[in-house]
Amino acid sequence: MVINRIGDLGLALGIILLYTKCKSTDFSTIFSLIPFFLSDYILILNFKFNFIFVASFLLFIGCIGKSAQLGLHT
Repeated sequence: MVINRIGDLGLALGIILLYTKCKSTDFSTIFSLIPFFLSDYILILNFKFNFIFVASFLLFIGCIGKSAQLGLHT
């Protein structure tokens, strides 16, 4: 299903993004490193987005898609 694939993609991209920046997938480690990434930005289509916003948005899309909520349900 397309719905589940959207969730898979968002979740995978969010985890990969956090792992490449924090070198860990442990939430306690990631949460302790958040203050160091407040000024980091990612360029997407020539737009500047905060790293924390992009990572949390991708994880949120993953949660929505995997649980079929908010418009991603059939």
